Amino acid sequence: MSLPASIRERLKIPVIAAPMFLVSGPELVIAACQSGIIGSFPAMNCRSSEDFAGWMTQIDAATGPHTAPYAVNMGLARMRGERLIADMDICRKFKPEFVITAVGNPAPVVDDIHEWGGLILHDVTTIKHAQKAIEAGVDGLVLVCAGAGGHGGPVSPLALVEQVRSFFDGIIVVAGGISTGRAVRAVEVLGGDLAYLGTRFIATTESMAEDAYKNMLLTEQTKDIVYSNAVSGVPANFMRSSLTAVGLDADNLPAPDGPFQPNLPEHLTAWKSIWSAGQGVGLIDDIPDTADLVARLTREYEEVR
Repeated sequence: MSLPASIRERLKIPVIAAPMFLVSGPELVIAACQSGIIGSFPAMNCRSSEDFAGWMTQIDAATGPHTAPYAVNMGLARMRGERLIADMDICRKFKPEFVITAVGNPAPVVDDIHEWGGLILHDVTTIKHAQKAIEAGVDGLVLVCAGAGGHGGPVSPLALVEQVRSFFDGIIVVAGGISTGRAVRAVEVLGGDLAYLGTRFIATTESMAEDAYKNMLLTEQTKDIVYSNAVSGVPANFMRSSLTAVGLDADNLPAPDGPFQPNLPEHLTAWKSIWSAGQGVGLIDDIPDTADLVARLTREYEEVR
């Protein structure tokens, strides 16, 4: 099952504004959905399940069949135990049309999501992980390819998308340096259904990123993106200026102690004090409203369709 026609008809352009830790909040999600793209946010952007329920109430009231759908992102490795149970209970109440899972086995939540009619997408970076997620019963895959912000994978979308499509007929979402409507169209040409844009939406008026973060996106270039496992303990892309601003040598970062165990001074943390961006940062030169950005992406997309 590729992207259902009933959902595609509600989209101006086949895009998900990717869920970004400490960046995606209700204002950005609502603006995205009302502009005609899928908005999303990580549940862990909320400090508690009570806060999560509040965000869901706010987003649900402003979206619906008249807008694009929204998606909730569940980081399974970080949401074990009571928090995951509580947040899944809240999702059963609101019934989001999409749940995006990451960093963990999605199998335990697949049936619950399908029970309320939701679609589950799972982040993967390799063919091996894609096959495991398919076996778990997911409806779609988010292929986090080379050049993506955050925990980007090592494989080019030119190689990964077509290989996965050869054995998977579900929804394919593609991430990796996408900042223009032309690149969104390229995703479809390769065989994908939706493009995943993260970095481009950090630099919008509605994102929760602080102004210094947004402004750094305007000055960094693709050459300034550092791909390393030193900051979060697994490979991810970060801005060189952000690393040097906190006193780190971007070319000589300390090796992590293990997966998700960085060896950095205690006051430095990924995402909060060290800022991520994907290779598409080289195409960002403004901080528009989300509606204006989606309109621009749509024009670029239609020009090459």
